[in-house]
Amino acid sequence: MKKLLLLLSSLVLATVILTGCSGGEAEESKEEESGLSDESLKVGVTGGPHELIFEVVQDLAKEDGLDLELVVFSDYIMPNTALDEGEIDLNSYQHGPFLDEYNDDHDTNLVAAFPSVLSAIGVYSNDVTDIKEIPEGAQVGIPNDPSNSSRALVLFEEAGVIKLDDDKRDNATILDIVENEKDIEFTELDAAQLPKMLDEVDLAVINGNFATESGLDPTTDSIFTESTDSPYVNVVAVKAGNEDDPVIDQIKEYYYTDEVKDFILEEYKGAYQPSW
Repeated sequence: MKKLLLLLSSLVLATVILTGCSGGEAEESKEEESGLSDESLKVGVTGGPHELIFEVVQDLAKEDGLDLELVVFSDYIMPNTALDEGEIDLNSYQHGPFLDEYNDDHDTNLVAAFPSVLSAIGVYSNDVTDIKEIPEGAQVGIPNDPSNSSRALVLFEEAGVIKLDDDKRDNATILDIVENEKDIEFTELDAAQLPKMLDEVDLAVINGNFATESGLDPTTDSIFTESTDSPYVNVVAVKAGNEDDPVIDQIKEYYYTDEVKDFILEEYKGAYQPSW
C-alpha cells in the first residue's frame, strides 16, 4: 500500500512539473509570436504638425477598428527613449540622420519603418531680410542636437556664408568651419527654444515643426530654406524587428493616402511636403 501511494505521489508530482513547464513554454511562445497589437498602439509625436498629421491617420485607422493613442512630447529625445523602453510602439517626428545619431549615442536599435514628410529647416530673423546681408560678428542660434546642428551649418554653406571641411561636411560641427569671413558666432541651443530666441540673436535656424508651432510661416518668414532634395526626410520609427509587422504596413497605408497628402499640402502650404 505504501509503495502504491508513493508511486501515485510521484506521478502527480511529475504531472505538475510537466504541466508547469508546458504552460510556461506555451506562454513564452505566445509572447514571441504576438508582435505588435493589431487592435491598439501608442504613437509618439511632437506637438504641432506631426501630431496633427497623425490625427488624420488616427481617424482612418479608427474606421478599421485600430485604435491609435497619440502620446505628445515636447522635445527630441524622450520619444526615442519611450520607444526603446516600450512605453510607445512607434514614433513620428525625426529624420533619418537624427535617428542614426540617437542610436549611436544611446546604444539603441531603433529603425525607420517608412519615410513620412520633409520638414524643411530654415533661417529666420527679426532684423535681417537677406541672408547675404548678415552683419559682421552676427549671433546665430542653431539646434544643439548633432544631426540638426550639422544640417544648419550645411544650410549656411549652401547660402555661401561659410565654408566647411569637405571631409567632415556630413557630420560637421562648429569646429569644422574652415572659412568664416564675417566672423559669425554660432551658438547651439535647444531646438524647441529657438523661435523664442529670435529677439536674442541676429538669426536662428529653426525646424519646420517648431516654426509653425510658434506662428512662423516657413514659406514667407524664412529668409533661406534648404533645397527640396534634402536627405533629412522624416521617418516613422519602431524598434528593430517591428518594421515588417503587418500592423506597421497597415499604418503606412493610412499615412500614404490622399486624405493625409491633401491635409499636409493644404494645412502647411509647402512647409511640410509628403515623401510619397
